[in-house]
Amino acid sequence: MSLVTRPSEFRLTGRIVLVSLVLFFATVAAVNAVMIRAATMTFGGVETVNAYQAGLAFNRAHAAALAQDARHWKVVAELTRTADGTAALAVSLRDAGGVPVSGVVVDARLAHPADARRDRPIALHERAPGRLEGIADVPPGQWDLLLDVVRGGEELFRSKSRIVLR
Repeated sequence: MSLVTRPSEFRLTGRIVLVSLVLFFATVAAVNAVMIRAATMTFGGVETVNAYQAGLAFNRAHAAALAQDARHWKVVAELTRTADGTAALAVSLRDAGGVPVSGVVVDARLAHPADARRDRPIALHERAPGRLEGIADVPPGQWDLLLDVVRGGEELFRSKSRIVLR
């Protein structure tokens, strides 16, 4: 009994190896290109533009926070949805003695937690001493309400609160 083997029809040649390697790396490059494009089109930006300067500003921010705490101000912000679908923000400012704080500029902003491109500023106007109000077109979702109170170029109060707007 003799074993007769048939010659294999498939031969691995240098050309097949070369084509396989080129196709493999072309596939990897194509997937990388798609992922890079997706990452750059969906990323909203860097939270801190210059980390070194932000690090140097820490002591100033800490001193401002201590001064803010020493003032014992009571700041109440109410964000509600109006009948026409806009968001209405009312901010009440009172000092340690309960006296309304007036003559200040309040910068209010709803910052999206994941995408800085979706941030919405809210222009506030003083309606009465210590009471500021404003409206903005804001979609529902989670937001960070940022309040900065300034008088004469000096920052007197800063807060950041996570809210859910329905």
